[in-house]
Amino acid sequence: MVRLLRHFLEKERFGVICAGTGEKGLRLAQTTRPDLVILDIMLPGMDGFEFLRILRRKSRVPVILLSAKRSEADRILGLKLGADDYVTKPFSLGELGARIEGHLRRAAAALADEDGPGSVTIGRLTIDFVRHEVLVKGGCARLAPKEFELLKALIEADGKVLSRDRLREFVWGHGQGIKIDTRTVDQHIARLRRKLGAEGVRVETVHNYGYRIKR
Repeated sequence: MVRLLRHFLEKERFGVICAGTGEKGLRLAQTTRPDLVILDIMLPGMDGFEFLRILRRKSRVPVILLSAKRSEADRILGLKLGADDYVTKPFSLGELGARIEGHLRRAAAALADEDGPGSVTIGRLTIDFVRHEVLVKGGCARLAPKEFELLKALIEADGKVLSRDRLREFVWGHGQGIKIDTRTVDQHIARLRRKLGAEGVRVETVHNYGYRIKR
């Protein structure tokens, strides 16, 4: 699988660094600072879930999980730990390439997106759009990349309701070969509520439609 992916990605003009174990992959991810990580769940030694749990302590690099596991529980766990995408085997190399390009585009756009206000304060939170940080009384709230993008979209809507489909398109690029259902949006919103609800930020559900920020 590693040889196949490396051959395909290098043919598509990506620079590729490979690792055969979770421990080696984590060291490489921390030292080489890649633009994107393709991560298998079933690795020798440290598995992909533990790899992701440790990586997300310090890095927001886009992560695509690959797995032969098709259960919803595994998919949900991967997303909860901060994965940006979940691809089950067998998969199309062409579709994987489209997903990679989509995540790289969004990551680059997020880094370059400094046109809006530098930061916004809501309740006891300060959201820094340039640094992609959420500050709570001087500390930093731990949001996964997709949670931050959802929060940013809702704040920029300035109280207007955003449908689940609009949020899905904004955060996951629905319509570019990436298949994300609306339950994924709901799961990420639920985690946002748990993390931010106590800090004076309320994400309100508009029945059968979507969500908005209530200040």
